[in-house]
Amino acid sequence: MKIEKGTLLQERYQIESLIGEGGMKTIILAGGLGTRLSEETELKPKPMVEIGGKPILWHIMKIYSSYGFNDFIICCGYKSYYIKDYFYHYYMHSSDITVDLRSNEITYHKSASEPWKITLVDTGLETMTGGRIKRVQKYIGSEPFMLTYGDGVSNVDISKLIAFHKESKKLATLTAVLPDGKFGALSINNENAITEFREKPAGDGSWINGGFFVCQPEVFNYIKNGDPTIFERDPLENLAKDNQLNAYKHNGFWKPMDTLKQKQELNALWASGNPPWKIWKE
Repeated sequence: MKIEKGTLLQERYQIESLIGEGGMKTIILAGGLGTRLSEETELKPKPMVEIGGKPILWHIMKIYSSYGFNDFIICCGYKSYYIKDYFYHYYMHSSDITVDLRSNEITYHKSASEPWKITLVDTGLETMTGGRIKRVQKYIGSEPFMLTYGDGVSNVDISKLIAFHKESKKLATLTAVLPDGKFGALSINNENAITEFREKPAGDGSWINGGFFVCQPEVFNYIKNGDPTIFERDPLENLAKDNQLNAYKHNGFWKPMDTLKQKQELNALWASGNPPWKIWKE
């Protein structure tokens, strides 16, 4: 089979040569309360707030799936049943069906379902980000893994991110982005090593943590205090102090959905017909 250069298929083959055919699992943090988006999150968890009729969680999974990563571990918390119910019924809602009420049989016809394997884990209502990651360690084992937040989309090149991480030989790589402030800032040296991690300083145009991590399993050892551990505090700060945290600088599109305004902006981009994060084909 001929594989054209610059295609997602070629990038998948490149990824397999880097990490093996088994691929990596992707942890998605989806358990927070989403208080700044309370207009939507009173009834549903933040990752289930919709962009273009689909939860933002679905969009994030589509990004990874476009690069051949289809094994997900979802860290649930607030209203976890909503996420579980969505995926439990996903195949049916994505299919044309015939329901025979006389025999109580359902016949599935055309389906637009995804090739995803999804492990949904209740990681607690009040658990912090680090605690949630630690709780799903048993589903990762001793293999490298990817990690991101369930409320932001990007057109980051996953294949280049993984290659960068492998070459760096560090325990963790995060995707650094340049938004409009309000986020934890990173001090990055000329070799792209993160020398300091500062949680949410005054906005000054600094590179910030955009999620989309690649991690070695040793990262779990930096989460030492259980459920109250905030991943963006001691674990990342100590990884940086140990020179084990690297930054993959992404100059392309990245946008979180923290507020109603950002939700409206993302929906407007989707309605335009050319949303920057939509790298997959229908």
